[in-house]
Amino acid sequence: MAKGTHDYQADPRNDAILIDVNGTLVPRAEASVSVFDSGFMLGDGVWEGLRVHRGKVAFLDAHMDRLFEGAKAIAMDIGLTRDELEARIDATIDGNAMRDQEGVHIRLMVTRGIRSTPYQDPRVVISPATIVIIPEYKSPLPSTIETGIRLFTVHVRRGDPAVQDQKLNSHSKLNCITACIQATQAGADEALMLDPHGFVATCNSTHFFIVRKGEVWTSSGDYCLGGITRSNVIQVCREAGIPVYEKNFSLTDVYGANEAFVTGTFAGVVPVTDIDGRAMTLARGPMVERLQGLYRDLMDRDVGA
Repeated sequence: MAKGTHDYQADPRNDAILIDVNGTLVPRAEASVSVFDSGFMLGDGVWEGLRVHRGKVAFLDAHMDRLFEGAKAIAMDIGLTRDELEARIDATIDGNAMRDQEGVHIRLMVTRGIRSTPYQDPRVVISPATIVIIPEYKSPLPSTIETGIRLFTVHVRRGDPAVQDQKLNSHSKLNCITACIQATQAGADEALMLDPHGFVATCNSTHFFIVRKGEVWTSSGDYCLGGITRSNVIQVCREAGIPVYEKNFSLTDVYGANEAFVTGTFAGVVPVTDIDGRAMTLARGPMVERLQGLYRDLMDRDVGA
């Protein structure tokens, strides 16, 4: 069972889902890729997590922008146009009769394709890109939204973009996995990660915010993924007249905050109750509760449009 913001209640319907592998819907138990696939062999690819809300993928344009920009950045040809890929996502939703269901989450994964031999050079790739779409009945636990999670600051830093650019939503997530392991071994739910200069950057699988004296702060964004939920929360703050800042701040600022929360596609806005053993002044405080509502309203507007 996953933990932290990705904690969920297992759903027996997932045993019978159909997974799209390169345009063909296959039963979950039969879905597979080659051991020579670039994603399996080297983590060479990009991916997106998508939430189906009221029959439509929420914020789909932003997710497609990030996916195609990431593929372009690593010189990977997805092999489909945006419209073709979106049609494949729709076919997967409809093939599983999920259009009218709530609590559907999709993992869209694109790798560089099959290699002729175990080697990192992309010139040994001998197939088009591998595209896998996994739809599941999976919703965050209500307790996660209401009572929040605990964070632990780890020694693993968010790297310099000259080493591995954190803007890429790549399959290569070992630094985040290492951070998550350290946090869970310390008894927390997720890891809080610092940037190379010691300022707060982000979490291992979500983006981090604090609330101080009515202001919402998040990192400068220089050392974290361009989070779609993160940007949406910043947007709703500005629309509602809530002061919001993208800036450098330290753990001292975090420990003195009134509230804290994390954001992500799967669970939306989730309160943080404890950081490094220090309880927040307010667990699910008024700002977090307000932002949860504003984010839900924005999601409704997006799919309604």
